[in-house]
Amino acid sequence: MRHATSPVKKPRASPVGQLIKQWRERRRLSQLSLAVDAEISTRHLSFIETGRSQPSRDMVLLLARALEVPPRGRNDLLAAAGYAPVYRETALDAPQMSDVRRALDFTLRQQEPFPALVVDGHWNLLMSNQGAQRLMARFVSPEDMAAVGGRPNALRLFYHPRGMRPYIVNWEATAAALIQWLHHDLARGVGDDETRRLLAELLAYPDVPQKWRSLDLDVTPVPFLAVEMRKDDFHVKFFSTLASLGVPYDITLHELRVECFFPADTASEALLRGLAL
Repeated sequence: MRHATSPVKKPRASPVGQLIKQWRERRRLSQLSLAVDAEISTRHLSFIETGRSQPSRDMVLLLARALEVPPRGRNDLLAAAGYAPVYRETALDAPQMSDVRRALDFTLRQQEPFPALVVDGHWNLLMSNQGAQRLMARFVSPEDMAAVGGRPNALRLFYHPRGMRPYIVNWEATAAALIQWLHHDLARGVGDDETRRLLAELLAYPDVPQKWRSLDLDVTPVPFLAVEMRKDDFHVKFFSTLASLGVPYDITLHELRVECFFPADTASEALLRGLAL
């Protein structure tokens, strides 16, 4: 008598295994390359990705380090594997952030009379100095600011038709470079759903070129791209630098960016200094 044989069940892909595979592919690594970097066997890594093996907490963190996963992503990996997150996310106005706020306040004050901003990982405005507030008031009225709507966001203010956009002489060149920041954040795994929503919003604004809807890997950023703005007889050019905190162990601090603006010529310097008088 012939006995029926049960079909071999394939292991169910685990959430953490799927996430690790996504990060590996995002980093363009083979299983062999990642296994060598993490100093584990390719077989073990394959079992983790396919769900045949449940990784320990230490193994999840080991693979996250090898994949250079940012803190927010590491918490996601741990949660997918059933472990508690490692990195906390503390609001910037929390009492334990007082030393950081003092350092940021000092940085913003030192930039006067030129503009400076503190933004989070989604370009939401957290802090600004008087130079930034004066420049914004010179171009955008309170009514236009209200029309932009939403949480104050540097990129939204830059792209929105009622924001800074009508006054940016070289808007297409500078906006094309900035939109690639969001594409690169998503490609590198730094961005999340909020980043995707912001990108979709910016791309939905009128007269946004179709080519901006995808990551342009062939674009080589120029070493110096000045933003040129004009409203009536007020004409200013400036460039900016971005700085981040060293060795942060909090998601909020890891994603903070301090953007300082500098005049690109002597005429712009004189105008920006004149606004402070």
